Amino acid sequence: MMKKLLTANQMDTTHSPGNSNSSETFGTQSHVPSSGLSSPADGLEKDIYYLVDPELISVLQTRPQQEFSTELLMEARKRPLVAPLPTPFPQPVIRHVPGTPGAPDVRVIIVDPNPGAVGRPVFVHTHGGGYVTENTMIYPLIQTIAHDCHCVVVSVDYRLAPETPYPGSLDDNYAALQWVYDNAEMLGIDRRRIAVGGESAGGGHAVALALRARDRKQIPVMFQLLIYPMLDDRTGSTQAVPDCVGRHIWTEASNRFAWTAFLGVPAGSPDLTPGSVPARVDDLSGLPPAWIGTGSIDLFADEDITFARRLIGAGVPTELAVFQGGYHGFDLLAPEAAVSKRFAEGWKSALKRAFSKV
Repeated sequence: MMKKLLTANQMDTTHSPGNSNSSETFGTQSHVPSSGLSSPADGLEKDIYYLVDPELISVLQTRPQQEFSTELLMEARKRPLVAPLPTPFPQPVIRHVPGTPGAPDVRVIIVDPNPGAVGRPVFVHTHGGGYVTENTMIYPLIQTIAHDCHCVVVSVDYRLAPETPYPGSLDDNYAALQWVYDNAEMLGIDRRRIAVGGESAGGGHAVALALRARDRKQIPVMFQLLIYPMLDDRTGSTQAVPDCVGRHIWTEASNRFAWTAFLGVPAGSPDLTPGSVPARVDDLSGLPPAWIGTGSIDLFADEDITFARRLIGAGVPTELAVFQGGYHGFDLLAPEAAVSKRFAEGWKSALKRAFSKV
């Protein structure tokens, strides 16, 4: 069974002002089935619950059933960030770097596992949050990347939609990438080992950043780490998805709201600014190697698999990993689950392998 599609005039196109320095976690939007683990024969709602990895069910049982909206966005942006991890994890440092001409300075968070060392790889991170919020777990996430993958991490606090629609956030991300490249000696990094990546919307931002770097031919990017990336505005708007995916945490309605905010036009619209939606970019050749990981019941599963297939067809070295029973953000919401640990080990290993090749 496929879910009903919405036409452009049926979509929520409401925009409202917000605070670009506020925050949100993936877990504020979820469809929670009415009962526990069951067999497929018990009907659709229980069947969808049956598809969830058993260790991930308890998270869903404690979360409200909500769709992203203007009101929820305002609430989400008021939530505080999770505190940084204590030592021995490297501590985050805030810095402001020059933006593009006419744009404000860009706030970045730098995590350096070994200050004073030289020749290290660097991971330019773009955070998740549906293009409209921050990921409240950003500090522990980037500290873990720096510590476990032995790299400097520079995470970009780009301007958020709807206040700043495309291409404002891409301009911020590229300005940060340019600053990293120009200040390699000060940061103690190797310009040949610059990777980009992020989770959810951050994965979409990372692809857009890699595309701009490819097109401008000024900064070499050697790898893309794409964690359940948000790549296609048509998902759940003009392209149907199976009933068995996208029912937990990040749903079709939330996706339409977020993409509409980011694009400034209804999600799925036929005419968009070129480059604004990674999945709609025709030419993917020349992009750096990529690792793409997603859960099997994530709303983005199909678009991520399709994008991986297109990268392979364009001659881009690509690794795709689909984790059975994983919904959107499962690894952040249930980090102790076995499937979450396998997922984290997968992307960490991929990033370390990429850095070791230079």
